[in-house]
Amino acid sequence: MPLPHYELAEQLGQMLMSRGWRVTAAESCTGGGIASAITDVAGSSGWFDMAFVTYSNAAKQRLVGVDASTLAEHGAVSEAVVREMAAGACVEARADFAVAVSGIAGPSGGTAEKPVGTVCFAWVGPGGVKSETVFFGGDRAGIRAKTVEHALRGLLAMVSSHEPQLG
Repeated sequence: MPLPHYELAEQLGQMLMSRGWRVTAAESCTGGGIASAITDVAGSSGWFDMAFVTYSNAAKQRLVGVDASTLAEHGAVSEAVVREMAAGACVEARADFAVAVSGIAGPSGGTAEKPVGTVCFAWVGPGGVKSETVFFGGDRAGIRAKTVEHALRGLLAMVSSHEPQLG
């Protein structure tokens, strides 16, 4: 029986292929889990070229262009940072859509303001950017799995809300 991540990635791939679009990801707390779910789908090279695992702040800056001042002001787990991660990943990968995630998967690292399970998401597409912060309960593996699922669902929603340009 296919995993939900596989089914979501397969649906995403079908939508992207039918429109001639490409997707990328900039990942922190998932450590490549989104890219892994996407590349589990046979033929994903038709709509996916690369992704970025930017676990450290230095990697976020170097690979996807997050500004040092954004990190200093908001912290790595923030909507401001994931918005920059998604936009930078889109540019670097020459993709039409991107998702970025940064969060605290635990079991340590949480604070009163940002407890374990806090994950920030951003999705970028032709129509702009959407971001949100979500709290997931559970252990590290569960938080990461829920993050991958939520990221893929957000991409599906964004891609399905855009029609290809005619002309």
